[in-house]
Amino acid sequence: MVRRSQTSNPRASVVLTSGADWRTRAAGERRSSGAESPMPRRQPGKIKALRQTLDVLGVAINAKRWHEARYALSRAQALANALPADLISKERERLARLRKRFAARGAAPARSTKKTKAAQKPKQKRKPTPVRELGDRHIDRAALGYGSAERT
Repeated sequence: MVRRSQTSNPRASVVLTSGADWRTRAAGERRSSGAESPMPRRQPGKIKALRQTLDVLGVAINAKRWHEARYALSRAQALANALPADLISKERERLARLRKRFAARGAAPARSTKKTKAAQKPKQKRKPTPVRELGDRHIDRAALGYGSAERT
């Protein structure tokens, strides 16, 4: 049961619900993003938070935790927008690389068009292994219960 009334008055009527309406209520609410998380006030703190967020983003993408990566990506974007571009040029490049990797999360990995040296060498054909000659074998069909001992 869930207590619906938020008042501290003990005489107020309290309506108890079973929580059946939560699913529809949650569907109407939007997904939280990292941009809404608290941001440090000073520039050095913002730069440190941006670097930490980029580290978290890289780990999340490598581990294929896409929800965590989406959150970290939006937080990193908000931090990058709050800082002057000349201070964080390396971080912006890194963010762009990570954003590309996140965008290509469903695609197959790209293959190189150049052939390696091993692939350029012609493959040698294997010779089939010779079959051993076993000779003319006689199977005693009578001993196995299949009929007379005469060979046909």
